[in-house]
Amino acid sequence: MGGAPAYRVLITANIIGFLLEIIGGDHLVALLALWPVGGGFMPWQVVSYAFMHASITHLAFNMFGLWMFGRELELLLGRRLLFKLYFASILSAAATQLLVTLLVGGAYPTVGASGGVFGLLLAYGVLFPQRIIMLLLPPIPLPARMFVVLYAAIELVLGVTGTQAGVAHFAHLGGMVGGYLVIDGWRRRGRWR
Repeated sequence: MGGAPAYRVLITANIIGFLLEIIGGDHLVALLALWPVGGGFMPWQVVSYAFMHASITHLAFNMFGLWMFGRELELLLGRRLLFKLYFASILSAAATQLLVTLLVGGAYPTVGASGGVFGLLLAYGVLFPQRIIMLLLPPIPLPARMFVVLYAAIELVLGVTGTQAGVAHFAHLGGMVGGYLVIDGWRRRGRWR
């Protein structure tokens, strides 16, 4: 299989999306961000939102996660399966976000690759459970599986309590669910041991 590694293609696409955001301004963001159903939602937004970011910091953290987990996952899964895993995760994150905003309300758009990155993080924890991941703050080494469980628990608490307004915590969890479903499906079909 030829072509650039999937994680590099995705990072490049996200950077291009952010540059287009700067050029296109609010109009482009309004068109491509994920809006709630009945609040500006259009079908293409379930993918396009993942290539928009709220700030350079938002983009940088997501691309760091994509590089950190995507690189190693791609070595194991290959290019095609990494793309499938990533896009299943962003679609699952979008579906979760749309459902949550439908149930509890919300008039704000969602942007960012976090759902895809969280799906990769979950896959990393499943496929490399004993790999050590170093937390940034505080600098504590944790096995990948524990890191994933801890991060998911934090996201759930933050989502339920409404802490960190403006962060789509349930979309992050939706990305993890999508990543898990894809990995579990592959395992059941014997893609690897």
